[in-house]
Amino acid sequence: MDQLTDIVVVGAGAVGASSAAHLARAGHRVTVIESRSGSAGGSTGRSFGAVRAQWADRMNVELSWESIQRLSAFSAEHGVDVGYRPLGYLMLVPGSGWEAQLAAVELQRSYGVPVEVLDVERSRDVVAYAPEGIVGATWCGTDGVVDPRLLTDAYLDQARAAGAEVWFDHPVTALSAAADGQWRVQAGDKIITAQWLVNAAGGWAGGLAALAGFTVPVEHSRRSMYAATPTGLDRYVPMTIDLSSGIFVRTRGEHVVFSLAPPNPDPGYVDTPDWDWFEVVRPRAYERFPWLADLPLDRSASWGGTYEVTPDLQGILGPDPTAPTWINACGFSGHGLMQAPVVGSLVAEQVGQGSITSFDVAGLRPERFAQGAGLHRAGLVV
Repeated sequence: MDQLTDIVVVGAGAVGASSAAHLARAGHRVTVIESRSGSAGGSTGRSFGAVRAQWADRMNVELSWESIQRLSAFSAEHGVDVGYRPLGYLMLVPGSGWEAQLAAVELQRSYGVPVEVLDVERSRDVVAYAPEGIVGATWCGTDGVVDPRLLTDAYLDQARAAGAEVWFDHPVTALSAAADGQWRVQAGDKIITAQWLVNAAGGWAGGLAALAGFTVPVEHSRRSMYAATPTGLDRYVPMTIDLSSGIFVRTRGEHVVFSLAPPNPDPGYVDTPDWDWFEVVRPRAYERFPWLADLPLDRSASWGGTYEVTPDLQGILGPDPTAPTWINACGFSGHGLMQAPVVGSLVAEQVGQGSITSFDVAGLRPERFAQGAGLHRAGLVV
């Protein structure tokens, strides 16, 4: 006999866990289904763990800034430390991008984001770097880091406390829509029927949707993180991005980690670092941050993973245009962890109200691809 629930959430990463917690706390019967043996097994667990409100468009500023405020209050409100630390985020800006960056600062400040504009000298007091080509920087002290696994597990614990079930080691192999609009899901050795299905399957979201006959344009995009042992380094390195080259670096635990997004990464899921790409990253990283060259590389602490990306590098949030009880919450293209606190609440809003009204997320609607639309991404870093 089929098991029954109100809502099936497929995916136990940060977005799926947050969705489950918000839905369960709203009084829905929720079952989370995850193919892996534990939480945060995909992109979430291999995230860089950085969060920021420094974006150049209203939607991402709103979603990220509200999420950061919720992360800041998480311990006080829920009694759980999810590793949020406001350690700051520095963006090094070349002349060609300076005016656009200043416009982004004004937008961010209009939402209350405490971003500062630094000259080269002041920014080099934050992080040592070679200044060639950089005309200034922006810094936000409330940007910082969060622990991906702690956050995901905290949300799953909240969901369980509100009555949700979480099934690990249960890959979805088949699903169909019944005549009454409910979803019948085959997951491992179990079959479950639900009124709603939330597609939070990350880089696997497109494959999950295909089982139902839908097209959700999400695919894996390979990323590699290279770790160095900070021997002799006497200061913490906050998350820093060189906007001229794309190189980013930060202290993470006992290492300094750095990388650069490849222009045409291989599709498909890969969880090992690309050492051929390292030969491209290394000279660019050492050029901007010469002190990196003095730190021993730790191959064993380096890692790989994937972003879950869409054609316009923005998430997909909302019901399928042909099936209002199929809710997509996927494809956030590197923004998912930092925006998960809000995204989960918006999934619950969609289910409870039939629409999302608390935030303007029209730029994330699934139908934008068929309409040939998409968010203009000037000044954004992925």
